[in-house]
Amino acid sequence: MSPVFEFFFGPYLDYSWIDISIEAIGVLFGFLSVWYSKQNKIAVFPTGMLSTGLFVYLLWKAGLLGDMLINAYYFVMSVYGWYFWTRKQGQIRLHPISTTTAKEWKRASFLFIGTLLFVFAVYTYWERWTSWTAYVDTFTTALFFVGMWLMAKRKIENWIFWILGDAISIPLYFYKGLTLTSIQFVGFTLLALWGYQSWKKWYNNPPATSTV
Repeated sequence: MSPVFEFFFGPYLDYSWIDISIEAIGVLFGFLSVWYSKQNKIAVFPTGMLSTGLFVYLLWKAGLLGDMLINAYYFVMSVYGWYFWTRKQGQIRLHPISTTTAKEWKRASFLFIGTLLFVFAVYTYWERWTSWTAYVDTFTTALFFVGMWLMAKRKIENWIFWILGDAISIPLYFYKGLTLTSIQFVGFTLLALWGYQSWKKWYNNPPATSTV
């Protein structure tokens, strides 16, 4: 085994083929979900639900309780987002892409702080404050909770939270030995930057009818 290959994929020698396959499938559908979100397509939700369901299992094993809770939360919010995005009046979307209002920013702030406190309590209860990764995981969890909530409500600013959280997650998952997931977050960061630009264009030049 070459030193480079061992550096990136050495941890997988201790994993079962089942877990490796689950991670690979989760990564694939995770990419598809972000791609569909960037395209402003409703398929973001079913693909995302499959990916997050698989990662709940993987993250529990990795000890990243915050991100495990994120994925469970994503699943629930995907159900809400699926309903929210598909509401129409004739051929017109009832909830097109929009910017976050002052009232929504206030709610986002409460959600961010509430998530920090909740994840802190979870780590404390399970006595998992054993590494710096727990603190980083707590912070990214709060970012992702707000990002998912804003995405379900079709707010442009959701991408800002995804960009920050995805970028921070790259070294976090690599350190935890989930190389494929770390590589996934490199792609997520790039797609989130692209998605932000795409949604801004949709917002500035909205289509006359729904394309979902």
